[in-house]
Amino acid sequence: MSNVDRDPALAFEEDATIISGQDPLALFDEWLALAHEQEINDANAMAIATADAAGLPNVRMVLLKGYDREGFVFYTNTESQKGRELSENAQAAAVLHWKSLRRQVRFRGKVVPVSEDEADAYFNSRARASRIGAWASQQSRPLQNRLALKKAVLAETARFAVGAIPRPPYWHGYRLVPSYMEFWMDKPFRLHDRQVFQRNGPDDPWTMEKFFP
Repeated sequence: MSNVDRDPALAFEEDATIISGQDPLALFDEWLALAHEQEINDANAMAIATADAAGLPNVRMVLLKGYDREGFVFYTNTESQKGRELSENAQAAAVLHWKSLRRQVRFRGKVVPVSEDEADAYFNSRARASRIGAWASQQSRPLQNRLALKKAVLAETARFAVGAIPRPPYWHGYRLVPSYMEFWMDKPFRLHDRQVFQRNGPDDPWTMEKFFP
């Protein structure tokens, strides 16, 4: 049995790495860059939770497609379950968890649509097959079988055989504007390090404090 096993307090001496920094966006930059180096794939994958008008939540994985001081951006079919829920209750929470780093970041806040130009620019950057798929998939609706999906893809492929593929009117992006951000780092004996940033509004300064694990 090691000294740490006998005395949990020694864990603080043996692992002196803790979360530091006063700027949550700069800290997120640092952690995401490290995740891109060490995660096997999709370091930008995040679980995002929404809730319907009755408060019943749903959570699913999406890809974080951009972020800046205005918020964190993802794209979806606005007629999907998440899209419908965001139209009823424009708030969400998200978490990125990186097993290779034993770290995670979570945030929550209001959700607003990105601009039409921003949505167009990202849609046009996608692979052609993905743009066709956006037209073919009636996301979150019942599907009889995979053959029905294949037929829809073939039909849209024929329709857009020549020329540009426009963005579907129901395909758009959202920006989660955080009022709360938490950075979590694994530590021995569940004595994890948690650093929390909070603000009242998007133009207000962040306050920072540590939370008990």
